Amino acid sequence: MPGLFAVEGKKVLVTGGSRGIGLMIARGFVEAGADVIVSSRKADVCAAVAEELSAVGNCISVAADLSTTEGVDRLTDAVRENGPALDVLVNNAGATWGAPLEAYPEVAFDKLWAVNVKAVFRLTTALLPALRVAADAEDPARVINIGSVDGIRVPAMEVYAYSATKAAVHMLTRTLAHQLAPEHITVNAIAPGPFDSKMMAFALDDPATRAAIAQQVPLGRIGRPADMAGTAIYLASRAGAYLTGTVIPVDGGITTHG
Repeated sequence: MPGLFAVEGKKVLVTGGSRGIGLMIARGFVEAGADVIVSSRKADVCAAVAEELSAVGNCISVAADLSTTEGVDRLTDAVRENGPALDVLVNNAGATWGAPLEAYPEVAFDKLWAVNVKAVFRLTTALLPALRVAADAEDPARVINIGSVDGIRVPAMEVYAYSATKAAVHMLTRTLAHQLAPEHITVNAIAPGPFDSKMMAFALDDPATRAAIAQQVPLGRIGRPADMAGTAIYLASRAGAYLTGTVIPVDGGITTHG
């Protein structure tokens, strides 16, 4: 079945694409021949990543703080200036906050709700005109939201606002999928387990802690870049064209524990 997983020439936006899971996904799309826009808050870091990825394909950067209306507008305008259509939107930008239960600050819920949930909704709705241009019955436009296994099962760490907002991302995914299916726009979520990222660096950078976390994963290892990029490319390709409203755990089997 030639071209089943092909994404060559597709226009892809990856938010939070300058590091961690976002960079894994952005690099995968670039290497697979897509035209990629990476976005993050820090302009210099974002530009450096785009320059690095441009050595193997097509990638540009747009700096934007998606926790603000101005940031969403800036990114939306930049995407439109790059062409009328957007084939794939990857909503990856996010934040976490850990603290003991009785010391957990209310501001954590405010910040993470703005970044992890509102920004996903705001950017997706702002880019609907571009997604509609790309949408086709045989090859829908795609929205891929990055949730978390911590939005599916009770996390081991005290990250109350993070797990709550990621659960909200999963439900938002299903709601948008139902709403947008008649317009040939699919909406799915990926729920990562442990991957090397800034959010997990405090644990995975320590060899002993890393080994302990890997032992809790049924497949016995930490996630690799290809695991994340492969799932995103599947959802964006013809192979994933009939899938919408799903939350896919890419977690080595962690969620099999319940």
